[in-house]
Amino acid sequence: MTEARLKAQVIVQSAIRRASMRGIAATVARRGDPDAGAVYVKVNRGPEIGCTVLAPTRDYEREVTFWRRVTGDGPVPEADADAFIERERRIDPDLWVLEIEDREGWHPFGEDAE
Repeated sequence: MTEARLKAQVIVQSAIRRASMRGIAATVARRGDPDAGAVYVKVNRGPEIGCTVLAPTRDYEREVTFWRRVTGDGPVPEADADAFIERERRIDPDLWVLEIEDREGWHPFGEDAE
C-alpha cells in the first residue's frame, strides 16, 4: 500500500511557518514543482560555521521518512552546499530548496538528521 504524500509546496509552507514561530529566518531559495518536487533544506549557520544540506530519505523497512545530511557529517562552506544543490537541481528540475538561517543549526524537520 502506498503512503499518502504531502505536496511539496505544503511541506515548504509549513516549514516556513514553524521557523517563523521560532523567530528563525526561512526562505524559499528555489521553487520547484508545487505537487511532486523533492524538498531539500539548506541550514546556513553563518560564514564562520558553514552549511548543511538535508534531504528526505525513505526507510522502506521501517516505513518512515527521515532527513539525511547529504553534504557529510559536519557543516561545509556555503559555496560547496550551493554547488551540491545545483548538481541535484540539474538531475531534478522540480527540486525545492528551503534555506534556514540559524547559528544553532535548527531545522523544522526534527532535531536529529542522520
